[in-house]
Amino acid sequence: MDEQIRPDAPPLDHETRAEGADHAALRLWLRLLTCTNLMEAAIRADLRRAFDVTLPRFDLMAQLYKHPAGLKMGELSQRLMVTGGNVTGIADQLTREGLVMREADPRDRRAWRISLTAEGRRAFARMAEHHEGWVVGLTRGLSDAEREQLFHLLGLLKASVSARTA
Repeated sequence: MDEQIRPDAPPLDHETRAEGADHAALRLWLRLLTCTNLMEAAIRADLRRAFDVTLPRFDLMAQLYKHPAGLKMGELSQRLMVTGGNVTGIADQLTREGLVMREADPRDRRAWRISLTAEGRRAFARMAEHHEGWVVGLTRGLSDAEREQLFHLLGLLKASVSARTA
């Protein structure tokens, strides 16, 4: 049965599906998924409240901020792990607002590169500063040492999963 999720409803807590008898790896997976969903929901809400910006829009601007010379639409699509149509829609909106500009790629006449305008760079820098503060706040329940340990352990998990799927 499909559940209808209201946009304003809290994210589902996947971890509640687990039972004590379930394998520890399954419980870990569900806890990671729950933490990801909870943090993402908080960041989405903060971006919307403070800047009236969606997370996909923020993510696209973040990629362009890291690449001042701009990126091809296909590169953006790959980096964001979304379809080209999604990238095009967001890029069109940002272009209309003067935050992004499109230029023909000098090395490939069939492709367009998009980059942040000066105004777009300033707008993203303001958002990024707040974003970092929100993420720090979300992890405030952990000590610096615990955050470092968790980062290290998740790095080991990432390497293990990457090796298995390679």
